[in-house]
Amino acid sequence: EKMAATQDVHVRICAQEIIKYDLEIKALVQDIRDSPGPLSLLTEFNAKVKEMFQQLRLRIQDLEQMAKEQDKESDKQILLAEVENHRKQMLSNQTAWRKSNLACKLAIDNYEKDELLQNGDSSIRQRKMTKEGLVQTASSITESLMSISRMMSQQVQQSEESVQTLATSSRTIQETNEEFKNMTGTIQLGRKLITKYNRRELTDKLLIFLALALFLATVVYILKKRLFPFL
Repeated sequence: EKMAATQDVHVRICAQEIIKYDLEIKALVQDIRDSPGPLSLLTEFNAKVKEMFQQLRLRIQDLEQMAKEQDKESDKQILLAEVENHRKQMLSNQTAWRKSNLACKLAIDNYEKDELLQNGDSSIRQRKMTKEGLVQTASSITESLMSISRMMSQQVQQSEESVQTLATSSRTIQETNEEFKNMTGTIQLGRKLITKYNRRELTDKLLIFLALALFLATVVYILKKRLFPFL
């Protein structure tokens, strides 16, 4: 019982940390969406988001392991469903992260283009630097999108594994229910046999009593005839 209470505390702490990381990721994604740049700030935001996703993934895996270690099948099912919901939410956050990156980098790109148009009389070197910045931005976009795609692919795979685990647990519950039904039928049959036996035992006792009474009556009659023939 003490161990179960300790496990319950660990589960609650893990769930609270998952919620905390989820909220922090949402806040950072919103900061990226609203950020006007520069590219260095966006890179800093993305590094923080990536770290938060790593921590969130680890805590979700911890919660899944705790779910598998539950003694009660019902508690296991509830926690596994919660794990699946957290993974879906993380996948949604990754999608929002990618869209925010695209929006922010598009804003940076448009800003640089506007600067280029406003400074049309600037030197060739300045235009070259701007071009290099656009190339760097495009390269950064490609790298970030590839990283996000890999993370989403891993998340989808983990979700499929969770669904498989839930399906296996459901089959186990169905098999257990069938065993309970068979045991119930056996118990009911045993109860009927016991009831029938009790009734037969009562009948046998009644017949023995009647036979004994008849025997005693016969003995009394014989004694009466021999000892008191005149009666």
